[in-house]
Amino acid sequence: MRSNGFVLGAVLTTALGLVFSTVSAESKAAESHLAIPAETVADYLHAVIEADRTVYTVHVVERLQKKGKIVASEDWRTSHTLPLPAQFLRESSELAALTGSKVRYRLVGLWPINPQNAPTTESERQGLEEVQRHPEQRHSGVISVGGTQYFQAIYADRAVAQACIGCHNAHPRSPKRDFKANDVMGAIVIEIPLSD
Repeated sequence: MRSNGFVLGAVLTTALGLVFSTVSAESKAAESHLAIPAETVADYLHAVIEADRTVYTVHVVERLQKKGKIVASEDWRTSHTLPLPAQFLRESSELAALTGSKVRYRLVGLWPINPQNAPTTESERQGLEEVQRHPEQRHSGVISVGGTQYFQAIYADRAVAQACIGCHNAHPRSPKRDFKANDVMGAIVIEIPLSD
C-alpha cells in the first residue's frame, strides 16, 4: 500500500512537472509571438499623439479664440494664456520623458518658428523631405544615439486648423508664410528604443 502511494506520488509529481514545464515553454513561446513590431507601435503612438494634438488645437485653442475667451501664445506661462499647439506637444513629450519612458517624440520642421524644432540630424532632415513629398506615408528606419539603437518614425504634420495657419503665416520669425489648410507644416518624430 505504501509503495502504491509512493508510486502514485512520483507519477503525480512527474506529471505536474511535465505540465508546468510544458505550460512554461508554451508561455515563453506565446510571449515571443506577442511582440509587436516597432513600426506598429510607432503607428499606434502617432495615432494617439496626433488625435490629442488635433483635439487640443481644434476644440480648445481654436474654439476659445473664436469665442474671444482666451488665446494661445508663445509666452503662455507668463501671460496666462493657452500654450500653442506646438508647445502643447513639447510639454506633453517632456512630461512623458519624466515617467522614465525611453520613447521620445517631438515636432520638427523645415521652416520652424522655434529653432528647437529644426531637424537635428540628417535622418530627420531626410524624413522631413520625404513626408513633404509623400505625406500619407511614414518615413522610418533604425538610428543609433549614444550607443542605443532606436526605431525612428517620421509622420507628416498637417495644418489642421486656421489657428495653425494664421500663426505661422503671420509670425515675424516664420520662414514660410503661405501655408494653407492641410499643408504639411512639418513632422512628428517618434523614436522607440530597440532594447531595454
